[in-house]
Amino acid sequence: MKTINTRRSIRVYQNRDVDNDLLNRLLSEATHTQTMGNLQLYSVVITRNNENKKKLSPVHFHQPMVESAPVVLTFCADFRRTTKWAECRKAQPGYNNFLSFLNAMTDTLLFCQTFCQLAEEEGLGLCYLGTTLYSPEKIIDILKLPKLVMPIATITLGWPDESPAVSDRLPLSAIVHHETFEDYTPKRIDESYKHKENLPENIHFCEVNHKETLAQVFTDLRYTQKDNEAMSENFLNTLKQQGFL
Repeated sequence: MKTINTRRSIRVYQNRDVDNDLLNRLLSEATHTQTMGNLQLYSVVITRNNENKKKLSPVHFHQPMVESAPVVLTFCADFRRTTKWAECRKAQPGYNNFLSFLNAMTDTLLFCQTFCQLAEEEGLGLCYLGTTLYSPEKIIDILKLPKLVMPIATITLGWPDESPAVSDRLPLSAIVHHETFEDYTPKRIDESYKHKENLPENIHFCEVNHKETLAQVFTDLRYTQKDNEAMSENFLNTLKQQGFL
């Protein structure tokens, strides 16, 4: 059994299927996670078909595990089911708004994280794809998601065929605040990022990208203001298309 302290992202999988009974059991167990109003404002689309995985691959920047993993799971914020339930029960739903989206998104991420924890305890490997939010409109088309359903998170899932190093994490002192928020002084920033910045792989990362600091790699290359603004606008437009704005 894995522990959270040794978890790692798995991108290479054995040529071995994930049994449907096992997958359904893990998904069922994950539904016991916390949820707003006990409404379970999420749904998940299971992709096993190779052709469908091939369609999803470009949306996730052709990361190879999208096609090589036995299973791809797309977790969606879903207020459609609750809305349809209300309409079928002589109730007047009012969930076509941003707050409802935020509530459904929170439910979805909690459900996704619980599933990930259960899957890894079972010995499965997975990789969380942050690219889901970059081009949600394409995922909506591929998976035929209706109004009030929005893709939030994607994971690739299978039996591990690699054992990569455990990723570094910031010290607890970097994220914990006592009683009130304690703002970040230059000294606290130094203490928080000292270990990360001095890892050999991150020093090399700066060198190959011709950057003075690791922070510059993130701001100038990986997550730029220009890209963030463009994807933010696209995401808001997609929320409007899906009926949440």
